[in-house]
Amino acid sequence: MRNYAFGVDVGGTFCKLGLFETDGTLLERWEIPTDTRDGGTRILPDVAATIQERRKKLPENSVLGVGVGVPSPMTQDGVAIKSVNLGWENYPVASELSRLTGLPVYAANDVNVASLGELWKGSAVGYSNAIVLTLGTGIGGGLIVNGHLVNGETGSAGEIGHVIVNPQETERCACGRKGCLEQYVSATGLVRMAERRLSGTSAHSILREKNPLTAKDIFDAAKAGDAIAVELVESFGQILGGALSDMACVLNPEIIVIGGGVSKAGSIVTDIVQRFFYEKTLFTCKNTKIVLATLGNDAGIYGGVRLLLERIKQERQG
Repeated sequence: MRNYAFGVDVGGTFCKLGLFETDGTLLERWEIPTDTRDGGTRILPDVAATIQERRKKLPENSVLGVGVGVPSPMTQDGVAIKSVNLGWENYPVASELSRLTGLPVYAANDVNVASLGELWKGSAVGYSNAIVLTLGTGIGGGLIVNGHLVNGETGSAGEIGHVIVNPQETERCACGRKGCLEQYVSATGLVRMAERRLSGTSAHSILREKNPLTAKDIFDAAKAGDAIAVELVESFGQILGGALSDMACVLNPEIIVIGGGVSKAGSIVTDIVQRFFYEKTLFTCKNTKIVLATLGNDAGIYGGVRLLLERIKQERQG
């Protein structure tokens, strides 16, 4: 009998869902609104209802379970420690969704789950040791070691966005500390750097014409040869390449995958990061590849299914 699984990516605005065969074939993808009223207690019943609706069309006992990505640090048994956007704190995501659906459910941090997706069906296929980054409004990171997701004691493994890269920084990061990587190479961080640079010079730049200024504008201007934009992209590459070179000394990855909104600028991102990474990293890590993510917004639902299959396998092996 053919088996099926559901992947769920819980977001602050929408929950993305996918119905898969267990070989990774995506049969259907869809979204439902994320209803965060009443402290987020409506979210999982809505997810369960839409899953049960699809289950009616499948053979009895053919669904192995559900894998879920959540925007929160997560415990190993699927408890969301704190998600401000969803209103969850110490919320038992896995056990509650399992109760609502009658299916096995496993849940982990959304970026970690997306990392599994890229490892399974995306840019990191065929690799066992990887770092996966998402560069968007903030920075998320997932660590894969010997083919398995590294969760950490409180689900915070891979929080590379909060590595300190500038101890002299005077402004605070969203996390409350100063000088975090996220303040410089996330989409908002790069714009912050650009605004600082533009306010400190009267030199001409096409960036002054952009309102609001975006990270994409900066990379596009650099491609067009704008001197200040080129300088900003060089600084971006130096900071991120340096941080990743330090991470490589700890994890020794075969591949580093960069996704999120910043990655949409294209190969200019990986080219500049690879150059500075190669300059700074330990000689034993110089063969590490740096590539763009390929699954886009589907990485989370693919990764959810991969998480489910891995956990089922681990439990069967004892």
